Amino acid sequence: MAAKLLRVAEGNAVREAGPVAPEKVLAGNPQQWTEHFFTNKKENFFCGIWSSDAGKWSLTYTEDEFCYIIEGEAEITDSEGVSERVVAGDAFCIPAGFSGTWETIGSVKKFYSIYEE
Repeated sequence: MAAKLLRVAEGNAVREAGPVAPEKVLAGNPQQWTEHFFTNKKENFFCGIWSSDAGKWSLTYTEDEFCYIIEGEAEITDSEGVSERVVAGDAFCIPAGFSGTWETIGSVKKFYSIYEE
């Protein structure tokens, strides 16, 4: 069977919803939604759309992630206290080994692409 182009489009995703893990939450009661579009055969590459409402939580990355903010804004702070605000139209990568916090200001929606060794 020939490989086929897989469209990343609304309605072509596996949807999940739920709270951010309570042990990670630092402020608020953030809920998150994922529209997962693709996982490769090795199960180490993923892409989709993720969104959340207001809140702040700790995070530690074992994977590399490319993000493109579709709407809203967030503040990402590394373990040394350096913060960056990301807004609609921003594209960035979070490398494996990153630890710090993610704070959603209001609500945010991003396209993600994740690679894990």
